[in-house]
Order: sequence, then C-alpha cells, then structure tokens
Amino acid sequence: MEKKIVLIPGDGIGPEIVGEAKAVLAHVAEKFGHVFHFTEIAMGGCSIDRYGEPLTDENLQKAKESDAVLLGAVGGNAETSPWYKLEPARRPEAGLLKI
Repeated sequence: MEKKIVLIPGDGIGPEIVGEAKAVLAHVAEKFGHVFHFTEIAMGGCSIDRYGEPLTDENLQKAKESDAVLLGAVGGNAETSPWYKLEPARRPEAGLLKI
C-alpha cells in the first residue's frame, strides 16, 4: 500500500504527538511493506505566526490531495496568547473550520 499523508503538527503538544505518531506509522510501513509519503503543513497558531492566517489555501489544497491527514493540537492559552486578540475568523481554530 502506498499513501500520501499530510501531517499537521499544530501548536502546543501537537508537534510532539504528531512526531511520535509519524514514527509509529514509519514502523508499520516497514513491517508490512507499505510506503507512506509524509508532507508537513502548518495550521493554527504556527500558521498565523508564519503566514498571517490559520490555514493557507495552498496548505488546504495539500491536505485535500492527500489520502489522510494526521492532526495534532491547534491553539494555545486563550488568556495569554496573542492569537486570541485577533478576530475569531483569524484565530487558530478557524483553520479547523476551513479544513
């Protein structure tokens, strides 16, 4: 089996969790003869920091063209994060609604 998997590490503990999940999938692929092509995209607060929006159209297209999406956590502390000073449509969770 050969599949394209988009990884969305997100924010907070998301990158750590997605990294470990990717390692598990790599072992599964090795053991059972699968081939997984991983592409990492930004969504959430990290995307706001990098691109100014929670999910770019380009990254959304990459997710739609994949066979699967592995999503970590998005967002941060609503009381302290600058992301939550933005209008709701520009906050990290808006990427979830878009995808």
